[in-house]
Amino acid sequence: MAAMHPPVSDSATAPVTQEPAISAPSTPLATPAFSPLYQQIKALLLQSLEAGEWKSGAAIPSEQELAARFKVSQGTVRKAIDELSIDNLLVRRQGKGTFVATHAERQVQYRFLKLLPDEGDATSEGPAQRQIIDCKRARASSDVARALGLRAGDPVLQVRRVLSFGGEPTILEDIWLPGAPFKGLTAERLRNDSGPMYALFESEFGVRMVRAEEKLRAVLPDATQMELLAVAANTPLLRVDRISFTYNDAPMEMRQCLYRTDKHHYRNELH
Repeated sequence: MAAMHPPVSDSATAPVTQEPAISAPSTPLATPAFSPLYQQIKALLLQSLEAGEWKSGAAIPSEQELAARFKVSQGTVRKAIDELSIDNLLVRRQGKGTFVATHAERQVQYRFLKLLPDEGDATSEGPAQRQIIDCKRARASSDVARALGLRAGDPVLQVRRVLSFGGEPTILEDIWLPGAPFKGLTAERLRNDSGPMYALFESEFGVRMVRAEEKLRAVLPDATQMELLAVAANTPLLRVDRISFTYNDAPMEMRQCLYRTDKHHYRNELH
C-alpha cells in the first residue's frame, strides 16, 4: 500500500479557478467546467487509458510529471490517481510507481468472481480447473445484440465452459463476445492459456474489462446443465447474468453463469 501523504494546499473540492487552467493533450475535457479539479484530471487520465497511451501493466508517468503536464499541483494529481486506484484501474507499488491495473494482478483477478467457498476465501481452493466445452462463431440474437450494442445478426463469439473446484464442477458459464474485437480467439487458444480469461482479453486483444453489471435469480437446471454440473433436476442454482464493460462504458461481454451453492455462497460488499 502507498504511504499516506499530508494534505496539499489546494482543496480537493476547490473550484477550477484556484489553479491555472488545465492543458489537455489533444482532446477536450469530457467533464463539466464546474467539476472539482481532481475530477477533471481523472477524466484526462481516463482519456489516456482509453486511447491506449499506457498499456495494461505499464507504468504511468510520475505524479510530478503529470502535475507539470496538466499544470496543477501534485496533490490534485494524487487524488485523481487515488480514485482510479479505488476503481481498480491503477495499482500503486511502493517504491516503484503507479501502473495500469491488469486482471493478472492477484488483487484484481477475482474482482468479478463473487462466489466464495463456505470454508476459506477466494484463494483457499486454488485456481479453478477450467473445461472449454465449446467456442464458436455465431450470429447475435436480439437479446445478445441489445446487451452488446450490436445489431441482430452481427457476428459474435460464443463460449461455454465449466469451472471446477476440488474436481467438482461448480460454475457453468455461457459467454458472448462481439466478433470484431475478438477475431482469432479459438477454443484451442482458451485451453492453452492458464491465466484468468480477462487477462487473456487484455494481453491478446487489447480489451480490458473495467466494470460489470449483474442480475441474480434462482433457477432449476435443464438436462444439459444437469449433466455439465453433475446435479439433479430439482437442484436450485444461482443464475448470474453479467454485462462487462471496457473504458467509456462500451459493453464487451455478455455472460450467463450458473452457480452451485451447496458448498459455496455469493458474497458482495455494499458501500
